[in-house]
Amino acid sequence: MLIQSIAAATTGCGKTPTSIKTGTNTMTVNSKNREWILTLPADYNNTNPYRLIFGLHWLSGSMTDVANGGAIQPYYGLPPLMNNSAIFIAPNGLNRGWGNAGGEDITFIREIMKKLDAELCIDEKLRFSLGFSYGAAMSYSIACTMGKDFRAVAALSGALLSGCAGGTDPVAYYGQHGISDQVLPIALGKQIRDTFVRNNGCTPQTPIDPTSGSRTHILTKYSGCAADKPVWWTAFDGDHTPVPSDMGANKDTTFTTQAVFEFFSQFY
Repeated sequence: MLIQSIAAATTGCGKTPTSIKTGTNTMTVNSKNREWILTLPADYNNTNPYRLIFGLHWLSGSMTDVANGGAIQPYYGLPPLMNNSAIFIAPNGLNRGWGNAGGEDITFIREIMKKLDAELCIDEKLRFSLGFSYGAAMSYSIACTMGKDFRAVAALSGALLSGCAGGTDPVAYYGQHGISDQVLPIALGKQIRDTFVRNNGCTPQTPIDPTSGSRTHILTKYSGCAADKPVWWTAFDGDHTPVPSDMGANKDTTFTTQAVFEFFSQFY
């Protein structure tokens, strides 16, 4: 189902950026030097409001791991599917994580958004965040605290690690977790998922997990949710990874990218 919003263009529409650039940008937030990478569409048009997607790294990862790829495809594989319809941001967490002490990482995200809104053409109704592990925890924290600013988030194998200030606004939510996760047990992923099952007014249910050893995944789309605030949950037979694959699939092929793309792209 496609879910339409009324476009709300930022003040940066029609402008040429002067203080930000493609590639690495720096700023001072709470007296600390912070970095982030900006990736623009190849044919960026400053009169067209674009989707904005934050890609957040995992513990011991970095912004370059997300933006340039390596263990994952750049930005978790989304850019080719988005077909030049999105601006991507890869921020760097402090100490290679997202501890968000005193809300400092939320403040960082807000400051990036201020810069972007002032200098780039973005649809304020189509902001998203995606991350794995610590990056999933931070995406969850963004949904909790900045639910009025973000259209949807995707939390891949996450947990309550970065806090949840607020946590009462409905936000479209995609969660994914392995049933044999040895780093963050799946119960932790279910716990943060259920915040938005409640907030979004979904009908409570107990999604089925795949059988251990099956190398399959099960996608559950919750019923009863507010029409524009869906909750999707994928449980897969596997450990702590952002790129699980099913039995028989090419080892370099993961269902994650397509699932997140389908979730994000239903909003327009």
